Amino acid sequence: MSGADIAGLIAAGVFAILVALLALPIVKLGKVFDELTATIRSLNSETTPLIGEVTKTVASTNAQIEKVDNITSNVSDASANVSALSSLVTSTVGQPLIKVAAFSHGIRKAVKGDGSAATGSRPAASTTAGQERPGTSPEGH
Repeated sequence: MSGADIAGLIAAGVFAILVALLALPIVKLGKVFDELTATIRSLNSETTPLIGEVTKTVASTNAQIEKVDNITSNVSDASANVSALSSLVTSTVGQPLIKVAAFSHGIRKAVKGDGSAATGSRPAASTTAGQERPGTSPEGH
């Protein structure tokens, strides 16, 4: 055996040790990839039903939102009807009620004998139908 043969054997031995040392992390990396593959399969098998449930939930939520939209539309129509009815009642009943209130206020002032009603803004009538002229009396006839 020559020196070159011995050097070749040493180099082959070192290369074998290097391969053995590198083989251990490669085997461990292979196990990590196997675990990663199993985890991905597990997530995939759990995610598929979950996506189906989410789809059903979204469809149900959309149906409920449509119902709420219909309810909101009906409430809007009802409030418009109530507003129209309120305006109708105000215009139909409001004016007569104001007149009745003014009339009752006038009657109350007249019954109390308030002086402001007698000396109001109306001018005194000199002669009106049903009133006597000064100097004439019905008893004298």
